[in-house]
Amino acid sequence: MGGMDFIKRFFQHKKVRLALLIGAVLVTIVYTSFLSAPAGFPRGHVVTIPEGVSIREAARILDSESAIRSAELFTVLAQLFDKGSGIQSGTYEFSERLSLFGVLDRVLTGNTGASLVRVTIFEGLTVRQMAEVYEAALTDFDTARFITLAREHEGYLFPDTYFFSPYTTPESVVSAMRAVFDEKVATIQEEIDAFGRPLEDIVIMASILDREARLYETKQIVAGILWKREREDMPLQVDAVFGYIFERETFSPTFDQLEIDSPYNTYKNLGLPPGPIANPGLDSIRAAVNPVDTPYFFYLTGADGRMHYARTFDQHVANRRFLR
Repeated sequence: MGGMDFIKRFFQHKKVRLALLIGAVLVTIVYTSFLSAPAGFPRGHVVTIPEGVSIREAARILDSESAIRSAELFTVLAQLFDKGSGIQSGTYEFSERLSLFGVLDRVLTGNTGASLVRVTIFEGLTVRQMAEVYEAALTDFDTARFITLAREHEGYLFPDTYFFSPYTTPESVVSAMRAVFDEKVATIQEEIDAFGRPLEDIVIMASILDREARLYETKQIVAGILWKREREDMPLQVDAVFGYIFERETFSPTFDQLEIDSPYNTYKNLGLPPGPIANPGLDSIRAAVNPVDTPYFFYLTGADGRMHYARTFDQHVANRRFLR
């Protein structure tokens, strides 16, 4: 009991009570001055942290948007609690007021606070067509910026179902799709290596197959025909390239359009086009490296929806006449 009496007398001492009171006041001042949410906290609004910004730059952005009270304190604490990944870029949505520690946790973990949007990109879409899908699904999506960034990755943006923040940037979308491509292709790397052609050629062929055929087995046969035509210095004569040239989903070229001066015109130029004409799925990539050898040199899809093959050009013309 003596110990308890001492503690009781200690806390009843005027100087101790004064010190505790001063401490409580200081804590309150520090919290309200530096740690609590500012009066203009962007509740119900969004704050964008661009890619590649430093902790100090992110602090300035959050301060300018009234998400924190002190950029200096935020910088110090972020450097203290950062586990090596740094500030996570993205567009952050704040549905409630947060303290400095709450904001810090969000930007260090990448928790944007926004409900994810499901976006499905089908096989065989071009960058231009993907831009339309993302524009419809995401908030204020910069389609022009996406097309500019994605063009150099045409063919290597993997068609799949993605979950993005509604405020995801074109940079993040391209990065995510490109990463999934690498991940998926790695699963068939042995088949690719065994085929012996550069990945660039394989992706170009796969993009054609995605536009020219539907079933995996059919894609294999078409791949066999097109690789054989290439080996024998015959023009590929693929109609699907004209959809890419004229930026249309489907395209049946006229005789005049077959003469268009374009490096993608496989009627006028030998070999593969200079780049992919779409973004193929894994089946098309696998079919490109697993072609089926046949005696055929020609093929077309009839009005019945089936693929029809021919050994000679005359047989091909006959198929075209009777099947369309």
